[in-house]
Amino acid sequence: MSFWKDTTYRSEETEIMDDLEMGGPLVISALDHLAAINKWLGGNQVTINGIKKLLKKYPKTDEITILDLGCGNGDMLRQVADFGRKSGYNFKLIGIDANPVTVAYAKSLSGDYPEISYDQQDVFSEEFKEVRYEIALCTLFLHHFKDDFILKFVDALTRNATIGVVINDLHRHPMAYMLFRLLSIFIKNEIVKADGLTSILRAFKRDDLEKYAQNVSYKSSITWCWAFRFQWIIDKKIKQ
Repeated sequence: MSFWKDTTYRSEETEIMDDLEMGGPLVISALDHLAAINKWLGGNQVTINGIKKLLKKYPKTDEITILDLGCGNGDMLRQVADFGRKSGYNFKLIGIDANPVTVAYAKSLSGDYPEISYDQQDVFSEEFKEVRYEIALCTLFLHHFKDDFILKFVDALTRNATIGVVINDLHRHPMAYMLFRLLSIFIKNEIVKADGLTSILRAFKRDDLEKYAQNVSYKSSITWCWAFRFQWIIDKKIKQ
């Protein structure tokens, strides 16, 4: 088992959970494991911090629709809801996922959050192109796709937002790969072990994100965060 990997180029290997027909206890377990890892490593806070930056000086009296793409078990949206309640915001939160099992499970965990709803949608669909919102969130979402799709998708996602977009994704780095190899010793779910490593190899270097940002007409802010994350904020209030 090698602990070092060349991360010069993005991998095109698919992840096990990219199979939208997957279901059952193993998938539910994988969703819970991923949520726990993100919380433990502070990954979700990268997204919350991005929302705070976009909403700085934004009136709290207005309803703010926030879309979460690839919502998983809804853990990210529940944390956003908690932040909104604590800070006095009027949030309308919508989780989007293409897997019906994932959507059903997220709904079952969010009964105490009336401000959250979930919708089974494919981001490639014509229906999704018509969705409008104030803020779109992509937390560990973009790395599932190839460069040509990302270039078009981020631009379209930004055009349909009124405030901006928060992207929180992995840094493709040999050290990140090595650390997850070590962490996976303690992970029992085989899907999470395999997909975690694939995710890192499909993730981004700063140059990748800067290339994508050149295709967007609004100001971008790209920040490195622990643990091996990039926070990319697109603010529609500021033109490039």
